[in-house]
Amino acid sequence: MKNHLFSLPLLLLLFTTSSEKKSSVSNSPKKTFASAALATATIDVASKNPIAVSAATILSRKQIPILCYHQIRDWKATDSKRAKDYIVPVNVFKEQMKMLADNGYHSILPDQLYDYLANGTPLPEKSFMLTFDDTDLGQYSVAFPELKKYNFKAVYFIMTVSLNRPNYMSKTQVKELSDAGNVIGSHTWDHHNVKQYKGKDWETQIDKPTKQLETITGKPIRYFAYPFGLWNQQAIPELKKRNFNAAFQLITKRDDQDPLYTIRRMIVPGYWSLSTLQKSMTQNF
Repeated sequence: MKNHLFSLPLLLLLFTTSSEKKSSVSNSPKKTFASAALATATIDVASKNPIAVSAATILSRKQIPILCYHQIRDWKATDSKRAKDYIVPVNVFKEQMKMLADNGYHSILPDQLYDYLANGTPLPEKSFMLTFDDTDLGQYSVAFPELKKYNFKAVYFIMTVSLNRPNYMSKTQVKELSDAGNVIGSHTWDHHNVKQYKGKDWETQIDKPTKQLETITGKPIRYFAYPFGLWNQQAIPELKKRNFNAAFQLITKRDDQDPLYTIRRMIVPGYWSLSTLQKSMTQNF
């Protein structure tokens, strides 16, 4: 399978502190605060009952640090500098999880985040979220056992084209992650850019993979991560129609009208020190 993870220059936005503030809705040159205040989220955490939460209210809440990982493995001589943005060595990952636990961080899951953003439900002190993209086997063989040491839970955004392939997770492993209390989310069929979808792309990239993941886990799939972190406003109503509660991008500004569908995450490069990670969690959220 073509390696799509190491050719993402847009993701270098990661290394700059976001200019978005808690009230970033007021900074938009195209939309007024009043118009944003009228925007609403349309589903609750169980995707059953309509709710009316203003986008301005959601945007005003303090953002929760959300970490994004791809590959957990030791570097190879052939790994480029850019590749190391997405590859975290095993011992480095273990040290990061220990640091978070030792410093009193508590992992949360998307339903908790949703309830906090939509309803103001309090979260534990020093809450953060762990997310893993693309189905890489190291997320199961290395990360999963390490998280269990600290009672951390995570969200695994699965790219279904990779299931059961060498160096990727199997369906059985995805089911085990789900049964252990982690959340399985959708990450398309083959990582195709959502901004380029036409015609039956929504069926191929979203509908079929989501149904497959629901069959594997026996649970509804309610959270989505955009490939490459790239999104557009045309995608949001499509995700709503498919009963996704929220969608996750990367480090760019949230949408003024639909912040629940543009929740920000931060890629953790493999060469960051522990102090850099902790500082970035504070500065970028």
